[in-house]
Amino acid sequence: MKSLDHSHRSQFPIPFFGLALVLLVFLASPTRSCTEQEKSSLLQLLAGLSHDGDLTASWRSNTDCCRWEGINCSPNRMVTDVVLASRGLEGSISPFLGNLTSLLRLDLSHNLLSGGLPLELLQSSSILVLDVSFNRLTGGLSELPSSTPARPLQVLNISSNLFTGRFPSTIWEVMKSLVALNASTNSFTGQMPTMSCVSAPSFAVLELSFNKFSGNIPPGLSNCSMLKLLSVGNNHLSGTLPDELFKVTTLEHLSLPFNWLEGELKGIIKLTNLVTLDLGKNEFRGNIPETIGELKKLEELLLDHNSMSGELPSALSNCTNLVTLDLKVNHFNGEFTKINFLSLPNLKILDIFSNDFTGTITESIYSCSKLTALRLSFNHFHGQLSEKIGNLKSLSFLSLVNLSLTNITRTLQILGSSRSLTTIFIGFNFIHETMPEDDNIGGFENLQALSMNYCSLSGTLPGWLSKLTRLKMLFLQSNQLTGPIPDWISSLNLLFYLDISNNSFTGEIPTALMEMPMLKSDKTAPKIFSELPLYFFHSICRIPQTWCFSKSAQSRHQ
Repeated sequence: MKSLDHSHRSQFPIPFFGLALVLLVFLASPTRSCTEQEKSSLLQLLAGLSHDGDLTASWRSNTDCCRWEGINCSPNRMVTDVVLASRGLEGSISPFLGNLTSLLRLDLSHNLLSGGLPLELLQSSSILVLDVSFNRLTGGLSELPSSTPARPLQVLNISSNLFTGRFPSTIWEVMKSLVALNASTNSFTGQMPTMSCVSAPSFAVLELSFNKFSGNIPPGLSNCSMLKLLSVGNNHLSGTLPDELFKVTTLEHLSLPFNWLEGELKGIIKLTNLVTLDLGKNEFRGNIPETIGELKKLEELLLDHNSMSGELPSALSNCTNLVTLDLKVNHFNGEFTKINFLSLPNLKILDIFSNDFTGTITESIYSCSKLTALRLSFNHFHGQLSEKIGNLKSLSFLSLVNLSLTNITRTLQILGSSRSLTTIFIGFNFIHETMPEDDNIGGFENLQALSMNYCSLSGTLPGWLSKLTRLKMLFLQSNQLTGPIPDWISSLNLLFYLDISNNSFTGEIPTALMEMPMLKSDKTAPKIFSELPLYFFHSICRIPQTWCFSKSAQSRHQ
């Protein structure tokens, strides 16, 4: 082998390789620039912009357009990509882009473009990916002429715009290669578009959430043998889930929240590939079928804000990949011990807020070491908090409101040792007990929100609260606390919300209270509120069905 290498090198000395490299680069270098027609089409786009994001510095008529910023060309110098996302572009989209006969990808997303979407782009004979999402485009989408030959478009993303009117049905007939359509967050009306997957056999993703579609889910779903994601949440859909839907066994993500859908969930267990099932905020009734355990791949189960009832099936323990289980605001009942949480090691969010569960809190919950949010509030549990909750080393949000818990001192001692907890709501418990004193409580190193309201607690404002240096919100209203408001309250530099109303404090309002940073800045509160999870606000409500949820239910379709 060595002799072969030696002879090979002797035949092709180093100077030859240098010459060959020069020739290779020369031969691969372009011998001409993009065509004048393509350059003109691009300059028409530039001319229609009132703010061009400094493209003029690169897009000069005397230079090769293949070297312009955001432009890619093929080896034969034809424009294949126009990628101008997040450039702050303002103005309209030029229809002349449709003249780019080799254009494969057009990305104008995340700009401030207005006007309509040129029909020429939908009729393009070359575009595979068209993304104009997150702009201010208006008007409706035009129906394509029935004589239009099949177009190659595979991905169409027009989400987060201001489109109105009915969605054109000819999209399905002409776009035979369509794989993904995202028209979410617009104002499309009328019936949800009928999917003709016979015309587009590779169709896999349909995202229509946050529109104004109404009526039943239309027929045609059973033909969608490749469909993996169906998301039509936050619309006005009604009726039951059609049997055709349960034949689409390829579905991995089914998301239909915030509609007026009804019926029971018996057929859902046929969708054995489901990873996400979100049917929250509808009118579903009945129980969770025992066959739910057949959904082995399920990671997110969201059935909140419905009218479901019955005991939870033990087979839910077989959904061993569950990460999120959200059953809040239903009528589920019985003891919570049927689910073996030892089988759910990946669970991060458990929310059963406002149901009718009874008995004690099952201790198997504390085996879910990945839990970050646990809300059991407004059920009929009773007893004391288990020390095993200390096993939840990742727990950040804890809400145990109105569970008839007792022994507030021991509860705070248990929770104080958790370094991960940032939010604790334990109001409507410990009725007529005494607020624990300083020498009994410590810890809470990272606590940001604490609620012990409506407990009728006696005693004074304890000094251990002054050690909660990261506290931002404190709710102690409707207790029976007495004595003066202590000066140390001003030492809580991050506190921006304090409610100590409906107590029996005496003395004057301390001047130190006026020195608190929260009273000096109007910028603190909006920032903090934007960082709080949505379920935070439901946990501070006194009467959830009457105030928090009836209001949201009434306004959700306005």
